[in-house]
Amino acid sequence: MSEVTVREATIAVLDRLGMTTIFGNPGSTELPMFRDFPEHFSYVLGLQESVVLGMADGYAQATRNAALVNLHSAAGVGHALGNLFTAYKNQTPLVVTAGQQARSILPFEPFLFAERPTEFPRPYVKWAVEPARAQDVPGAIARAYHIAMTPPCGPVFVSIPIDDWDQMCTPPAATRMFARTCGDAAALGEVADALAHARKPVFVVGAQIALDDAWDAVIALAERHNAPVWVAPMNARVSFPEDHPLFQGFLDAFRERIVAALGETDLVLVLGGPAFTYHAEGFGPHVPDGAALFQLTNDSSMASWLPEGTAVVTDLKAGLTQLLAGPEPRMRPAVPARAKPAALPDMPLTDAMVMQRIAALRPANSVIVEEAASSRGAMHDHLPIVAKDGFYTCASGGLGHGLPAAIGVALGRPDAHVIALLGDGATMYAVQGLWSAAKLGLNMTFVIVNNSRYEALHVFGRHFGLQSLVGTDLSGLDFVAMAAAQGVAGVRADSVEALDAALSAAFTSSGPRLVEVLVT
Repeated sequence: MSEVTVREATIAVLDRLGMTTIFGNPGSTELPMFRDFPEHFSYVLGLQESVVLGMADGYAQATRNAALVNLHSAAGVGHALGNLFTAYKNQTPLVVTAGQQARSILPFEPFLFAERPTEFPRPYVKWAVEPARAQDVPGAIARAYHIAMTPPCGPVFVSIPIDDWDQMCTPPAATRMFARTCGDAAALGEVADALAHARKPVFVVGAQIALDDAWDAVIALAERHNAPVWVAPMNARVSFPEDHPLFQGFLDAFRERIVAALGETDLVLVLGGPAFTYHAEGFGPHVPDGAALFQLTNDSSMASWLPEGTAVVTDLKAGLTQLLAGPEPRMRPAVPARAKPAALPDMPLTDAMVMQRIAALRPANSVIVEEAASSRGAMHDHLPIVAKDGFYTCASGGLGHGLPAAIGVALGRPDAHVIALLGDGATMYAVQGLWSAAKLGLNMTFVIVNNSRYEALHVFGRHFGLQSLVGTDLSGLDFVAMAAAQGVAGVRADSVEALDAALSAAFTSSGPRLVEVLVT
């Protein structure tokens, strides 16, 4: 086989793997990668590396394929680390590359080099490497892709010296890898038997239902067993239709509240999520007294810290399919319908009213990407998510993911109208992402819930009995002006009438639009 440059071999690998859209903010050590850049490749520029990572995260989730991220050495990787952590918690497959200075001058600690590049992004990557030779770069990219795409999916990292790209190499052979895990048949049979004989089973569903494309299977299993379904705390995807008769609501991230919500059950089946995510210290049992706890997850690490009971590591779709083939369940009484929140009056303009109006006016093909922590309860009550893959949010709790992730989702799902539902504080972590949305001409709407402070901290402060908080005042921000400066048209709404007009216009316009809502 004739030799080609490392760049040509790497581009061929990326093309073969479907990674032809590159998200980046280039620096000097990355430039040689882009010599003779192929016309059918796209480069999506973000104005800060955290925005780059967030856009790639949303795009990879929307397309269900690893996205390629191109960062600058050391400082650029550092800027991206917050959203790299979020991608790791989201189980998002990403191949993150970063430039490195030329190999010949690395012993002299040159300007803009990374001293220990593979250690910097850890522990929030599945694998990190700086290839020993330039000729190993294309193979390292291929290996990184396969590792990123192996469940539990996640980001990987490859550091590439600047002088590697023009070296000659033999192109690596094409490889394919299939890594779906079907759980132990005997263990899944044990779960199926226990589920069939349970008096009052309860399901708790997590994000892996969406990640493993198990939406239809979990609905079928819940209906077969007439089991009430709760959503796991801090769930980052939609895992069950929120208008389904068996849907019960959202568990709080507090141990005692989870136990109280699950009620008098004798079996708790956690599907595709942890058991459980807690936000503060708690005491007592993890599940109601006398209840058996079972967990199905694609993540062996998550299974390892199950507090009690039985965990089965499996692809969720495969595991649920086996549970559906289990014994006929016993007869059970009907599950009481969940009380639905009453419709709100037209005044005042609260975050709950914002959710209610979005629910009433949103296009049928719309997708919600949310980062408005203090408004999440209002969203749960007044903006039900009922469609498969209709919701994305941040699994890590860090801010600055939602705005760029919404851009990535919109780029990856051009058939959908993406609604980015953001808090004012969260928006400021990545507001320069609006420029990328304008450059890409994406049909999407940014809705900024402006309450002029970090409201989530006030909510949590009350948990600790704090009467006042420092460093939470955000008054004086003008998001319409910030959007206009970056090429995004916006409008400010301070009444229900103005909000309806602004949303209706934004949802039917071409290109990105921003609606800033002043809420009480």
